[in-house]
Amino acid sequence: MTSKSILHGLERLKKYFSRSKVGRVTPCAPLAFLTILALLLATITVQAAPTVSSTQNAWAQEAEILKRIQAPEFPKRDFVITDFGAVPGGTADCTEAIAKAIDACAKWGGGRVVIPAGEFLTGAIHLKSMVNLHLATNSVLKFSTNPAAYLPAVFTRFEGTELYNFSPFIYALGQQNVAVTGDGTLDGQADDGNWFAWKLSSARKKLVKLATDNVPVEQRQFGEADHLRPSFVEFNRCRNVLIEGVRIRRSPMWELHPVLCTNVTVRGVDIVSHGPNNDGCDPESCRDVLIEKCLFDTGDDCIAIKSGRNTDGRRVGVPSANLIIRDCIMRDGHAGTAIGSEISGSCSNVFVENCEMSSPNLVCALRLKSNAVRGGVLENIFMRNVNVGVVKDSVLQIDFLYEEGAKGDFKPVARNVVMDNITVAHTPRVLNVRGFPGAEISGVRIYNSVFKQIQKPDQVIEADVKLVDCQLEKAK
Repeated sequence: MTSKSILHGLERLKKYFSRSKVGRVTPCAPLAFLTILALLLATITVQAAPTVSSTQNAWAQEAEILKRIQAPEFPKRDFVITDFGAVPGGTADCTEAIAKAIDACAKWGGGRVVIPAGEFLTGAIHLKSMVNLHLATNSVLKFSTNPAAYLPAVFTRFEGTELYNFSPFIYALGQQNVAVTGDGTLDGQADDGNWFAWKLSSARKKLVKLATDNVPVEQRQFGEADHLRPSFVEFNRCRNVLIEGVRIRRSPMWELHPVLCTNVTVRGVDIVSHGPNNDGCDPESCRDVLIEKCLFDTGDDCIAIKSGRNTDGRRVGVPSANLIIRDCIMRDGHAGTAIGSEISGSCSNVFVENCEMSSPNLVCALRLKSNAVRGGVLENIFMRNVNVGVVKDSVLQIDFLYEEGAKGDFKPVARNVVMDNITVAHTPRVLNVRGFPGAEISGVRIYNSVFKQIQKPDQVIEADVKLVDCQLEKAK
């Protein structure tokens, strides 16, 4: 119950005792007083702040989640793309040869489609069930910068909104047991002369309006004239997904984008890509996700958890849940781990641990962002045992005034956000938390942590945030 509601109840009591014409209360006033007071107190609920013991119990869920996350296995059969007509050298178009290898692999019940050592040029690659696209040592898949290589349009999401658009470079829709593995390189060849030049496309607003107006997805057709960039790797509505070991460079937009997937493992991936909107990994409306032992050096959030944007996110209505992020290295990026801003479908049960973060361009370690148009409930977010060298703005950032801010009907919620044993060598401030009346930011706690070289006061607006047993050292 809010303080406003309590004051309203007390005002009722005051009016009751002042309404007698003779200036005194009736004989039954004590009973009436107790009755009204009991009803008032019965409506008051107290949100318990998380304690260390309750947080430990929450971390016990991690083991149960891990039991469900199992990487897919594939038959020991190899389909080498050069056997299907692919020519190394990086100039001959190998798209058709790779597609033939994938078809043959799927027809025979699965296995590995192998990219051998050398450079191979390709357009869109569409994977099928039981196919593992495997990049051998010293192999490079170079993706065409010709937009026509990613047509016809496919069912996908752009920044949390469903549509038909350019195919992601590597794509699978509705498949089971699919993978991209190996220690070769995926090179998107994106730069200011091709994909990056599209970053300010006006079609983004057009798409958001179509979704707001509930135009059917089948009618949201976008293509070469619209300049909406594709993601690099997208598994859409798939089950049992593995992305392991590969190097990703020069992405047009989001690098790894599992959407509406269950049982996803991202392991040992090396991502260095600094273009606009170059998020490292964006699990969106996914359940049971493990991201571990990866390097993220990116032009946007290293990891950004999503669940759909605005009207479209609420229409689909699938949250992100049960995500484990551990043993990763985060360098450049807007946040080490972010949740939002396309989070209208909500998010729960995120566990981040044993990571290292540091860069003068890394804005913060943990970031939650939404607004009153996005909405969403972000709850049970845990981070522990994280070592941070330097961040640009703060350790924890919760921004509910992001973009449209408080102007909307879907007030966002963040509750039970707990950080423990966070060590930071250099941060301008610890907290940058911006809420607004009607939104909820509650149960945010940081325990047993050390923050050094602090330069300015924290910002906490309309939020319940506390530091417990923390050491703070100002810059000298």
